[in-house]
Amino acid sequence: MENYLDTLNPSQRAAVEYCDGPQLVIAGAGSGKTRVLTCKIAYLLQHDYLPDSIIALTFTKKAATEMQTRIQQLVGGNGARRIWMGTFHSLFSRILRREAQRIGFKSDFTIYDQQDSRNLVKAIIKEMALDDKQYKPNSVHCQISNAKNNLITPGMYVANRELMQYDAASRRPRIGEIYQQYWNRCFQAGAMDFDDLLLYTNILFRDHPDVLEFYQNYFQYVLVDEYQDTNRAQHLIVEQLAQKHRHLTVVGDDAQSIYSFRGANIRNILDLRQQIPGTQLFKLEQNYRSTQNIVDAANSLIAKNREQIKKTIFSEKERGSLLRLTSCYSDLEESYQVAQRIDSLHNDDGFAYNDCAVLYRTNAQSRTLEEALRKRGIDYRIYGGLSFYQRKEVKDVIAMLRLIVNTSDEEAFKRVLGACPFGIGDTTIGKIGVAVSEAAQAQNERVTYYDVTGNPDAYIAANSGTKSKLARFRQTIDDAQAFAAVNNVYDTVVELIRKFHYQEVLAGDTSIEGISKRENVQELVDSIQQAVIDNREAGNGELTITDYLSTISLDEPDPQRDEPERDYVALMTIHQAKGLEFKNIFVVGVEENLLPSDMSIDEPSGVEEERRLFYVAITRAEQNCFLSYASSRFRNGKSEACRPSRFLRDIDQRFIQKVGNSSPTQNYASNGGGTFDSYATRGTFSNGSYANPFEPRRPMQNASPRPVAQGPTRSPLDLNHPRKVATHTSPIASVTSLTYGGQLLTSGSRIAHERFGRGTVTELEGHDDDARVKVHFDTVGDKTLLLKFAKFTLLPSDNG
Repeated sequence: MENYLDTLNPSQRAAVEYCDGPQLVIAGAGSGKTRVLTCKIAYLLQHDYLPDSIIALTFTKKAATEMQTRIQQLVGGNGARRIWMGTFHSLFSRILRREAQRIGFKSDFTIYDQQDSRNLVKAIIKEMALDDKQYKPNSVHCQISNAKNNLITPGMYVANRELMQYDAASRRPRIGEIYQQYWNRCFQAGAMDFDDLLLYTNILFRDHPDVLEFYQNYFQYVLVDEYQDTNRAQHLIVEQLAQKHRHLTVVGDDAQSIYSFRGANIRNILDLRQQIPGTQLFKLEQNYRSTQNIVDAANSLIAKNREQIKKTIFSEKERGSLLRLTSCYSDLEESYQVAQRIDSLHNDDGFAYNDCAVLYRTNAQSRTLEEALRKRGIDYRIYGGLSFYQRKEVKDVIAMLRLIVNTSDEEAFKRVLGACPFGIGDTTIGKIGVAVSEAAQAQNERVTYYDVTGNPDAYIAANSGTKSKLARFRQTIDDAQAFAAVNNVYDTVVELIRKFHYQEVLAGDTSIEGISKRENVQELVDSIQQAVIDNREAGNGELTITDYLSTISLDEPDPQRDEPERDYVALMTIHQAKGLEFKNIFVVGVEENLLPSDMSIDEPSGVEEERRLFYVAITRAEQNCFLSYASSRFRNGKSEACRPSRFLRDIDQRFIQKVGNSSPTQNYASNGGGTFDSYATRGTFSNGSYANPFEPRRPMQNASPRPVAQGPTRSPLDLNHPRKVATHTSPIASVTSLTYGGQLLTSGSRIAHERFGRGTVTELEGHDDDARVKVHFDTVGDKTLLLKFAKFTLLPSDNG
């Protein structure tokens, strides 16, 4: 058998061979953390530690399985199978089943998953006759989970003045009562949720010292992976188990602590040496993943954090390419630049698509990236999630548009009815479905869900309350149709979200998932507004709902996209990328209020975690790391100016190459606007408050030298028969020049469009209101622009 110790570098070997007391192993990105843990356990087995006296705690089942397999390969035999190796929840559930009677449970207690837990919270809120718009089940469940992870029982919760004041300020003063009811109901049902597995283990050890002593004697060596991700409950269990033998190895990286929203506490790893005196520190500083330039850039970034364990990561790989930073006019151009670069890496440099990953801060950013990749025919995969138009909240809003265009659309009708708070339950929806089905079988009449809501007495048995709710829903549809008949698709979708009370469905959910859903719906609304603007600018008139829905249908993902053998580009949030690596990494949206998030910039600890998040993103790259930001991003119904992230200034500029010439912000130093650094810091930052994303917004500001023409008053739209755009009876004559904002446009003129970036005018035609230009944009290709709606600036002839 190969001597596995000889395969380790000196730092790794020192960490593996040390067994004289507690140790903290700080494992930098790409430093071989898993190999060290695996070899450590193999070393213990070969030095007379019994397999079942070793407990190794991980955060994922996959990590535990992988480590067990590697240990088996190193030491042979069946010893690896007897090690207590697994996730915190799986291993402590084993202990709780053994000791269940000590805490009043039976050994066959049920374990509720997240959905079971949320369903129970929802039922309790309903039974207590509380407003589920104020007491959102997901949000309440999140609050209860946080309490348990901080070892706060229901009695402690209601006695905690700070928590009570917080709940009162949130207009949810009865969360403590819900928590108590939830606790009681779980106990009565003989059930524990995931958080209980940790909380009850702590209660067991606290109330039964003999049990704690037994397991302290039983487990002679305790090992923990990813210690920076532990919460208070996990930390206390580990500390107690290792108290007697003091044989403890925790491995982690404070620089990759990015899960505070899940309850992770970075203090657990930062303060471990103070909390467990005698703990020896080992640093794994050689990065086996990335080139030296990537490592140096990441080091210079994370060095700006005050709360950290100092380390100097290095690589013995070649220096490699500098990080490449691209500034773009808009989020759309940024996405097309990324797609263009991936195409080049694939076609010119020989990389597979699955060598490339695009990382972003929020899920909502994937929409324009998906669009750009589809346009180039590049397969992609949303890692750990759904493509933009497949997300539930996006499909809910699309269903509203489908319903008012076609009231016979049964699937849209059921989806809207089920998603919006009209108080119409599954029983009534089922009755309507039966009535529609029976009418179809009779073949003597065509009845739709819409018909039944208009005359329920003729089709179903319902009480007066239900009939009133159906009438209100039917009236909402009719009102929405009337509104849509005289308004464009953007104004209509904003009104639909309001009329169907969908903003109420989303607004009360303060969980991370709830915030992501709001961001996705806002991104959808913004994309519709941009589609309306683009349609006008192209000279195609108002965008109809039907035309918009057709474009959505064409954007549906390839049904074969999930075939495992296909070559994909991976799209994912930075959080989802942790633990992964790719040859080429793209980090998009490196802007203030995005990375760092506007919800984190008010607290130094929040900014430091966002910096760690950016560090994680950069250190996923093996060979190439591409960073980008947009000078404007379309959100909240308008084009908003963006600032490059402060984190770009944190990186030593020796390791960054600024590429491209798209954004006007790159020229600030030459026109009196200041340097890149001053641009990144000027002005004040957002207070981090989360505005209602569904209120009607003012229209997008025009970038041209003159106001945007509003055009003639819109005539009513026939939703089921889209209005045709007026066509000319004769071709529009080509011309050699046109005037725009007092400046002369000719073929070859260079322009900078606020959405599409830089481009070259190739053709000019028409005059007055019909004047238009054809432009080949450097990134997004050919576009035709109607001048009266166009939003661009003419570039000097020497600045193209």
